[in-house]
Formats: sequence, structure tokens, C-alpha cells
Amino acid sequence: MNEIKTISQIDFEKLGGLVPVVVQDSQTMKVLMVGFMNEEAAIKTQETGKVTFFSRTKNRLWTKGEESGNFLNVDSILIDCDNDTLLIKAKPVGPVCHKGTDTCFDEVNPKGDVQFLSYLQDFIDKRKNEMPEGSYTTSLFNRGTRKITQKVGEEAVETIIGAMANDDENFIYEAGDLLYHLIVLLTHKGYRIEDIVRELQKRHS
Repeated sequence: MNEIKTISQIDFEKLGGLVPVVVQDSQTMKVLMVGFMNEEAAIKTQETGKVTFFSRTKNRLWTKGEESGNFLNVDSILIDCDNDTLLIKAKPVGPVCHKGTDTCFDEVNPKGDVQFLSYLQDFIDKRKNEMPEGSYTTSLFNRGTRKITQKVGEEAVETIIGAMANDDENFIYEAGDLLYHLIVLLTHKGYRIEDIVRELQKRHS
């Protein structure tokens, strides 16, 4: 599947002006709900960054969370191989279902801490692809391997200092900086954090 660049990629004609949309939590990968979009809903979703459907019962656009405040904040919009189904990866704000459950399938959507690393990796990948001005991550990519590796080294030293000083708060803070800059370096070199996980799994087995 490919990320949507323009709404013109979507084939709305096949199902009479609507396309099915699967919404997935971008951190946990849990399927949250399914809905439909027409072209106007797809455009609004892309422009606002909040998932907007076409409600067949209300016969109008409906932004998820417009009444409850439980929005679905878009991370990416993907299209399937036939150009007639969308997969939206989003961050939910509160329960997704109107019944108060995490998903419309009555499943619990636990927020695993470690899964945030994959989300962070996706975010850094996006920064590399888009290179927005004013972004610290963009500035690292622009300055290249030498600067990124320098930052990894600096944060490693700071992490060691925090550990040796028994300063737990600073140790965790600097370890976070170290991990972030390591993911930037991995991305710069064409890898992802999952490549390290696979290497560790291989060693463990």
C-alpha cells in the first residue's frame, strides 16, 4: 500500500462515490473502527488531520469526535492496490466507540510503552521524507552522518555520567536523548529500530 499524496488517486466511482475506510491505531496497530468516505470527506480529512467520514444515516460529513471531543488524529493515509479502500493510521483521543469502548469491536486497546518506539520511528521517517523547515530532526539530517554520530556519542556520554552519579532522573532523560538520536542515525543509514530488534531476536534464539 502507498501513502496518499493526492485525493485523485482514490477511485470513488467503483462503489458509487464512497470508499470503505479502516482506521488503525498508529501505535498499537489495533483496528479501531470502519467507516466510509466520499471525496469531500477525504479532502477534509487530509486538510484538517482529523478523520472525517461521510455518514450514510445523517447524509452529511461527520468528523469523528465533533461532539465528544474523541478525535482521531491522522498520522498517515494509505490506499490499497485497487485504489478503492483506505487504511488510516491515527492517534485516538479517548474511546473510539460511541458506547465508550476503546474500539468499535469492543476490544481493549492497551497502550504498550515499547510500541511507542515504532511510532517514533515512523515519525522520524516522516521527518526525513518531508524535511520540514524549523524541525530539529530535519537539521540533523541536513548536517549528515558526522553530526548525527557526534550527537549519539554526546548523549551516550551524558547517559553514562547520569548513571555514575546515581542521578536517576537525569540518567533516564539522557537515555531518552540517546535512543532518539540513535533512531535518527538508523534512519539516516536506511534502517529502522526494528532492524535492531531482529538482530537481538536472532542472538536470543
